Amino acid sequence: MSGPLESRILQAASRSVRGEVAAFGQALAEEARASAVLFYGSNLRTGSLEGVLDFYLLHDGPQRERIWPRVSYHEMEQGGETLRAKAATMSLGQFTVAARGESRDTTIWARFVQPSALIWAADEANRDAVLAALSDAARTAARAAAALGPESGPAADFWRALFQATYTAEFRVERAGREDSILAVNAEHFEGLLPAAWVADGLAFSQDGEVLTPRLAKDERQRILAWWRKRQRLGKALNLLRLAKATTTFEGAAKYGAWKVERHTGVALEVTPFAERYPLLAAPGALIRVLRAKRSAKAESPQK
Repeated sequence: MSGPLESRILQAASRSVRGEVAAFGQALAEEARASAVLFYGSNLRTGSLEGVLDFYLLHDGPQRERIWPRVSYHEMEQGGETLRAKAATMSLGQFTVAARGESRDTTIWARFVQPSALIWAADEANRDAVLAALSDAARTAARAAAALGPESGPAADFWRALFQATYTAEFRVERAGREDSILAVNAEHFEGLLPAAWVADGLAFSQDGEVLTPRLAKDERQRILAWWRKRQRLGKALNLLRLAKATTTFEGAAKYGAWKVERHTGVALEVTPFAERYPLLAAPGALIRVLRAKRSAKAESPQK
């Protein structure tokens, strides 16, 4: 890899992570026969082991599902502590296509223009392929930001416009101002990233201090906007399909749901074999047990 953008990607993806995270990621990779593992999300930034760790497992060969990725929940005991992880699995080839913006998907390039760490790879060829895909994700996102953002402005205005557009297109429920928090907590990552990605993509621009002005020809801007509108139209339907698929294919959904319930309500739920196999059918019974436990706790609390 060469060039300012590629150097940035290499440095960012090579950041160190806690040993527990690296061990968990490698164990998941070996179980799934993956060729590379990316770690991302708030735990990457904070270094915390609390909550759920987020991994992408990338495997060789063709994409196995038409609606990707496949999502699963895992728990691992390390040093007397239970670590929890959510893993998304897809082929490295499909990940690369999506990062380039060549699929109908927006989630891969919009997610992986943000920080991630390549914590394990089977060999140098897979490592280089993932790093190249991360560079492609940055170029795709920056190209879209040039067309969706203002005529001129600081880099943050372009990223803000991009994330607002992708949240709307992906049918995601995000708090107002989510894009601002992403830029704030990852300020070092985004510092200088936009012009570096524009240079790598061959997109002309001028810069006056912090103010950037992309020099897009009219037909080029229209081409990018047409590319975006197609993905915008399909985004909600695609993500609804993914949500529908997840209700029946989310591996470990019952354990994940039980952990979430106990974390937020204090009510521990037994995960039965029936619940493991049919989490949707078991959900009403789980809800009844939670409500009963909360009523019982309220009745037993001292009256003031």
